Amino acid sequence: MPALETDLLHPDPAVEAKKHKLKRLVQSPNSFFMDVKCPGCFTITTVFSHAQTVVQCGGCMQVLCQPTGGKARLTEGCSFRKKAD
Repeated sequence: MPALETDLLHPDPAVEAKKHKLKRLVQSPNSFFMDVKCPGCFTITTVFSHAQTVVQCGGCMQVLCQPTGGKARLTEGCSFRKKAD
């Protein structure tokens, strides 16, 4: 009986990240929440990665991200980090 070329129980993380969210060994979503820092007033706002509306800063009303077909596009100068699970 020929051996498999890939290990099914311990897949390569890089290969798993490229697979469709339902075809992974353990199903997981592609979306996440992130903290976005406003470049003007430095306040932190929580934004969904696939936001479907324009998100503005609560302090200075500057646009933080704009929707696209998939993930939201951050405005130039905004920094972000993924929220912990």
